[in-house]
Amino acid sequence: MDLGRLEYLQALVTEFQVTDSAEAKEQVLANLANFAYDPKNYEYLRQLQVLDLFLDMLTEDNETLVEFAIGGLCNLCLDKTNKEYILEANGVEPIINCLSSSNEETVVSAVTTLMFLTTPQSRPQTTALPVVECMLRFSLSANRRLSNLASLFLEDYCSPPQVEEARNLSKHTAVGIPLPKD
Repeated sequence: MDLGRLEYLQALVTEFQVTDSAEAKEQVLANLANFAYDPKNYEYLRQLQVLDLFLDMLTEDNETLVEFAIGGLCNLCLDKTNKEYILEANGVEPIINCLSSSNEETVVSAVTTLMFLTTPQSRPQTTALPVVECMLRFSLSANRRLSNLASLFLEDYCSPPQVEEARNLSKHTAVGIPLPKD
């Protein structure tokens, strides 16, 4: 059974790599993200370098690929080995970049992934001032899922001085106004 599982996952990875169809890539990545939910698959997914695949997809223009990639990382990062790998691969920055997505599922998965990746060592990065500012804005969202998740992030992962600094900074910035281009 287990050998069949590895072979099946290998077939999915191969299909993702060889297909030119955007729709097929989306479907395969969705399947891999779903398989990332089961701890029985963690070792196989590491062996097949699926964590790298997910990390690579976070910078794609195709929002659906990004959604499935961050969902897959969210599923994988509860495992200590996977968490360490993502942190060592500089995965926090592209995950933080997912917070600006217009796709609700991508943003919710990114917030959750940052929570799961927070350790004493990674906390300075996962709760950097721009992230805390973003969570403050999300906590005011009309979207209950997002506002509740952001509020939880602020309460459980950020210190009161961090939240206060972000609040004070937000009062003095023009949030939502794009900066001029060079």
